Amino acid sequence: MENLTSVHEIMDAIATKLRKVAGRSRGIIPYSTTADGRFDDTSENSICWWTNGFFGGMMWQMYHYTGDGLFRELAEDIEEKLDENFMLPWGMDHDSGFKWLPTAVAHCKIDWNEKSFNRGLIAAENLAGRFNPSGNFIRAWNDSGDGTRAGTAIIDCMMNLPLLYWASDVTKDPRFSQIATRHADMAMKYFIRDNGSVIHIGVFDPNSGEFLRSEGGQGYGVGSSWTRGQAWALYGFTLSALYTGEQKYLDTARRVADNFILQMAKRPDMGIPIDFDQPMDCKREDSSAAAIAACGLIELGKSDEKYHKAALDLLGFLIENRLSLDEDTDYLLSNCADSFWSNRSQMTLIYADYYLIEALLKLIGKDLPIFTPDKEAKI
Repeated sequence: MENLTSVHEIMDAIATKLRKVAGRSRGIIPYSTTADGRFDDTSENSICWWTNGFFGGMMWQMYHYTGDGLFRELAEDIEEKLDENFMLPWGMDHDSGFKWLPTAVAHCKIDWNEKSFNRGLIAAENLAGRFNPSGNFIRAWNDSGDGTRAGTAIIDCMMNLPLLYWASDVTKDPRFSQIATRHADMAMKYFIRDNGSVIHIGVFDPNSGEFLRSEGGQGYGVGSSWTRGQAWALYGFTLSALYTGEQKYLDTARRVADNFILQMAKRPDMGIPIDFDQPMDCKREDSSAAAIAACGLIELGKSDEKYHKAALDLLGFLIENRLSLDEDTDYLLSNCADSFWSNRSQMTLIYADYYLIEALLKLIGKDLPIFTPDKEAKI
């Protein structure tokens, strides 16, 4: 992984595979793969699913890298499909960034157009509308209208804040970024432990804003360190630092990264576990956490070599042990997990593939800045 020529070779091999994958994936929005290694289609029964932007983001990244119109065709198709989500209010949630940053906003960054701009702004307005000013948090999931989740926030939302930063940049309206920074300040206070580990779910009183408790969520349990949550925080606070220039976000990102690196060293013979606190004899991994963390570590590594090295270690393991370039299968990374307690604890996940591509393109300076600011920021 030290040799950038090898990164170009890997990306060219991925491009060759994804041309085949794209050719047989028209009209679908994948989340995982079926038993034969082919993509499923979440758009058949869940157009509102939180991961529905990532395949479009993969296609835009590959179009940006190769100029191949096939990738653009699929990206534009997914962007248009997601218009249905706007008309389903219970399907609009805290993950608007994950859905419309890699689709509509990416399209705007490739070549500005009014429809994509409007989609991105509608998504940002809706995300901003979920802000609870009493607790300074963006509400996470919806409920059935009974208010049972009105006080819930999750660490994942740090990765949706770039949609708000983008909206402030393009409209010159500070309201969006003000909401983003207030949520980031809240997460810094309640979600990041003293040792740099991260909680997944925080529950607030939605009226008073009082923090009530943390919950285990998709990790091993209450008080444990779910690795994908750790990765969301690592990259998410790095992004807030890039957009705002605030030292406090950079310091927080580094603290989370330092803990991540420390935990990596405890399991040198395997990939990133689903939870850093799972039993040592439990070998189940989450390659998606490794790929997400690598993206954040590459950004932090621009000013500190130890983070760059950690990113290379993660990517080196994934490429040598978890990357599939078999053109008869659709996925790139194996050994992913959506939750520690899921029946499908070792699976493929579309966002793992997206962040692998983003990380590799970052290394060679060829990434489309979907989550990061358009202009190079120093941190």
